[in-house]
Amino acid sequence: MIFHGRKTNHFSSISASSDQHGPPQDSSFPGGESFFRNTLSAMENVYLDRNPTAKRILELVHSYENDHICYDHFAFRTFGVNDHGIDSIARFFMDFGYVQREELRFPAKKLKAYWFSPPTEARADTGAGVNGPLPRIFISQLLVDQMTSEAQKIIRKYTGMSGNGYRHSALASALGCLTWETPSFSEFQQLARESEYAAWTLVNGYALNHVTVSAHRLKSHLRKINNLNKFIEENGFRLNSEGGILKVSPDGLLLQSSTVADSSSFDFSEGITESIPRCYIEFAERLVLPQFKNLAEDKVEEFHRRDGFEVGNADKIFESTSKDQLSRKAA
Repeated sequence: MIFHGRKTNHFSSISASSDQHGPPQDSSFPGGESFFRNTLSAMENVYLDRNPTAKRILELVHSYENDHICYDHFAFRTFGVNDHGIDSIARFFMDFGYVQREELRFPAKKLKAYWFSPPTEARADTGAGVNGPLPRIFISQLLVDQMTSEAQKIIRKYTGMSGNGYRHSALASALGCLTWETPSFSEFQQLARESEYAAWTLVNGYALNHVTVSAHRLKSHLRKINNLNKFIEENGFRLNSEGGILKVSPDGLLLQSSTVADSSSFDFSEGITESIPRCYIEFAERLVLPQFKNLAEDKVEEFHRRDGFEVGNADKIFESTSKDQLSRKAA
């Protein structure tokens, strides 16, 4: 099911477009599309600067395909406290026509998330990257009230420093800077012991957590995600092995994989420089929905395919920034 309202109390693990039997209704892009895409490009530049693995993989696939690469979705992490949660970054996207869809819950990680579908616009089927079909947006938040009092104190301290910084989350993401002061290494370590998600968000803020390549939009045999995974591993890159390299939704229609996050140096407030986890790149293949299985391949469009997200897959993808994955040796 897909929920078209701004708010919903329905908690679901799957969002498939099985109830959608035709193309999305045309709508004009609200606001300045060039401005919006330039902002996405700035976010992407920060992401690529921090994630050389993604940059090299994108270059490899580009050179092999000799064709454009499209993004399935962009993902962000937030703190669900002091107005710094999902709404803080979602507001920017909804101002430009994105629509809030389903909520996903991750009780063991003390997280919740929403995904947002893009507006239809004139250039939906042309261009590449941030100038191609607009990506879905996936935004998660830490349920801070469920953390220990010590962790809550740290998170509230830094989000409190930010003041109204949550209103400028998109700008912070595009600039690659925090809306609060530089954290201390001791507090980073304390958060990491309780929640690696919390520690990641403390030092990375609103920066893009990952971008996802739409595998099925590729033109060569790499459009099959198993072939793409093999290609990536043969070129020396590590894929997240949590729950297996390939993450498959229960309906078998959403296939996902991701690299292990890159790390880079971070200067903490005490003057200590340490390596921290940064970003990773994901790959998704959305298969054709059962009611459209008899369509000729050249007639299949994005709305004929599995939409939305899956809790089980996403839960394993979150592990791309975990210490266990970062310390795992290449196979």
